[in-house]
Amino acid sequence: MFEKRTGEVLTQQLIDWGVDHIYGMPGDSINELIDDLRKRQEEISFMQVRHEETGALAASAYAKLTGKLGVTLSIAGPGAVHLLNGLYDAKADKAPVLALVGQVQSEEVGTGAFQEINLERMFDDVAVFNKRAATEEQLPDLLNQAIKEAYTNKGVSVLIVPDDLFAKKQSSEVMLTSGDHYKPEMIPKPAHLKEARSLIEKAEKPIILAGQGTKDAQNELIDFAEKIKAPIILSLLGKGMIPDNHPYCLGQLGQIGTKPAYHAMKETDLLILIGTQFPYRDFLPEDVPAIQIDNKPDNLGKYYPIKLGLAGDSKETLQALSELISPVEKRSYLEYYQEKMNDWRIAIQEEKRSTEDPLHAPQVMYELEKHMEPGAVISGDVGNVTVWLARFLHLVNQKFVLSGWLATMGSGLPGAIAAKKAYPEKQVIGVSGDGGFSMVMHDFVTAVKYDLPIKMIVLNNSKIGMIKYEQEQMGHLNYATNLGEVDFSKFAEACGGEGYRIESYEELAPKMKQAFVSNKPVIIDVAIEDQAPLPGKIDYQSAVNFSKYIVKNFFESGSLDLPDMKKSIQRLR
Repeated sequence: MFEKRTGEVLTQQLIDWGVDHIYGMPGDSINELIDDLRKRQEEISFMQVRHEETGALAASAYAKLTGKLGVTLSIAGPGAVHLLNGLYDAKADKAPVLALVGQVQSEEVGTGAFQEINLERMFDDVAVFNKRAATEEQLPDLLNQAIKEAYTNKGVSVLIVPDDLFAKKQSSEVMLTSGDHYKPEMIPKPAHLKEARSLIEKAEKPIILAGQGTKDAQNELIDFAEKIKAPIILSLLGKGMIPDNHPYCLGQLGQIGTKPAYHAMKETDLLILIGTQFPYRDFLPEDVPAIQIDNKPDNLGKYYPIKLGLAGDSKETLQALSELISPVEKRSYLEYYQEKMNDWRIAIQEEKRSTEDPLHAPQVMYELEKHMEPGAVISGDVGNVTVWLARFLHLVNQKFVLSGWLATMGSGLPGAIAAKKAYPEKQVIGVSGDGGFSMVMHDFVTAVKYDLPIKMIVLNNSKIGMIKYEQEQMGHLNYATNLGEVDFSKFAEACGGEGYRIESYEELAPKMKQAFVSNKPVIIDVAIEDQAPLPGKIDYQSAVNFSKYIVKNFFESGSLDLPDMKKSIQRLR
């Protein structure tokens, strides 16, 4: 007679699905499952984090980097609540994540028991699959369905389980579902491809805006761009898809973007959106024909009024389009913006190569580039640090991960932990501001505990720098943006890792080199001067509002807080 603990059956299912690790924290409503995981720890490891938010953010980052299922585990009540930020990050960036969430004992559900909350209602908005098991017999099929839904819909599946069900025995190994996921290949209709060819051949100034949907189609993207002689702009989530120094690359678009990208986008007569749902309408052209390629038909035309939607995977669709289109020999529009981009890169390099004190973030990015290895993974955080990474850190063949649509501070460290689990043989570097890092810094201990030799760079200006700038841009005086000073290098040592504090240009190169030689988890705490993250192109209203802030600040404090006016004037032109 077949008799196995339900937790044992579920653990085997996870292993069969290719899950080799789970992020979470043990607790009283998942202890039965924890014991089953303990028995199989050689095949599926349990990464004990210090906060469930870190676990969910790490699961999300793992899914973004690999395309595989990220899994996180929590108790009911407080643990489940802590998961939400990371799960919303996965939802926003369309990452397949499974959250296994404990609940109070079956007979206590609905009675207001200790730590009971309405988990189904709480997870309803974030999840593509959200079910609570009522009996142990349901669980194997529910788990298969949850994983399928996460993969199929590229989102969050939540399976809520009263802890007693894990301990109950399964009487049969026959299930209603199978443990497989089949990914269809999608390609647009031939008639739509021909229509796209016609639009492309008529255009004189076509431009490509590519995002994370081109992750598996880098070669096809470059081949297509070279064939039609169109510049490529990358969304922030698309950074690293092609080298930042590629001759067809104009960098990012928007507040974090480049001036050539801004002007080229405004001048285009055909916008080609590939694998992106770029949300910032103000940075897209006013009224030009647009072609969009996306493997989810409901995304087509969602954020821009397109002329033609091509429902298909970017790789196959770009291959098919390239075969149809005759190559363009020369395009003055491309050449003009290649020259502008070269000028931009020279200006950026001059800023990065400054030897002056106090230190600024671009100098740190330049030094970091000297230590990045081919194939390294860079985990970015949110805030001013996002601007410094997008604009000043040039990736050639490195992977890049961050919180995109949700843009949650604190994503840098969990992303680095996940990257090291995903690619243990690769160099992993996290880059955070002091605001974002201090939200999750407790889990640097997790990196130490599991001997994950990540390098965490903290750009430390003792402020929530981006919010300070946003207040100024709105014409307001700064309020509640100062954080106070923390020496994160000493914190690293207290955790059992290594810490390096850098306070001058003279210290930058030798201490950075020393940190990267280490085979331990490291925090590199760099004291930087506060610096406004000037957009690649400054609109006049922002400039007017910033001048209002300067006047208010002068009248109230008697001091002037001026940005680099030379850079500001250049970006107004």
